[in-house]
Amino acid sequence: MEEKLSQFLDKAFAPYGDFPARPEVTKELLANLTEKYQDLKSQGMSDDEAYQATVDSFGDVKEIMEQVPHATAEPAAEPEPSLRETLKNTFEQAKAAMGISKFGATVLKQADLSDSDLAGQDFSYSALMGTNFDRSNLQGAKFRAAALKDTSFVAANVQGATFAASDLQNAKFNDADLTGTKFRASALKNTTLTGAKLTRTDFGHSDLGSVSFDNQELNSVVFNGASLKNTSFKNAVLHDVSFHHTEVKHTIFDGTKMDKVTYALLKGAGANVESVEIQ
Repeated sequence: MEEKLSQFLDKAFAPYGDFPARPEVTKELLANLTEKYQDLKSQGMSDDEAYQATVDSFGDVKEIMEQVPHATAEPAAEPEPSLRETLKNTFEQAKAAMGISKFGATVLKQADLSDSDLAGQDFSYSALMGTNFDRSNLQGAKFRAAALKDTSFVAANVQGATFAASDLQNAKFNDADLTGTKFRASALKNTTLTGAKLTRTDFGHSDLGSVSFDNQELNSVVFNGASLKNTSFKNAVLHDVSFHHTEVKHTIFDGTKMDKVTYALLKGAGANVESVEIQ
């Protein structure tokens, strides 16, 4: 069944090509879907029923990618260009189609962009592993299909930014303003968010395994379809937080304070809410 789910993801992301973060993102999504399938099977569903329910929970990849275009290369003339030339041409076509800034489809590994005004910039398709964005203004910036492993956004203004289908494993968002930020179908395993402002933040369909939200306040945050295995909300305060189609049986809610609607949703999803305080 894992192979069948892998084929489903390959087909879903096929229109968007081999963007830099695709291997890690699809790997994390496959683990998420496989875990959900196995859980549905354990509830007594047949193979077909569990598979259909699993892929239905994934949602629309168009929404996840948020208008990332599909750059279609023209048929190659003889002699055929090299792989490097083909990739370069494809990236240039994508950049032209999207109006991507000078940062789009580039390699900036371990670059120092701290304390910079980068509001509205487009970093889509870029390799930015280990880059330092600490204290920078990234309001409304776009990081669609970007490779951002080990990247630092400490105390940055990331309001309204978009991280669709990006690899953000081990990234640091400590004390960052994530108001209205969208992390759709992104890999966020082991990312740190201590002290981050979490208001209307969207983590839909993302992998947040082992991420800590301990002692934080979350307002109108969305976790729909996300993977929250070993994710911790100890002593956190949740207001109007959404967990639709989310696996929460292995999520930690010790001492969490939440409203009645959030509590009812989590309880119905099988979360351990014995020590939850309803406000």
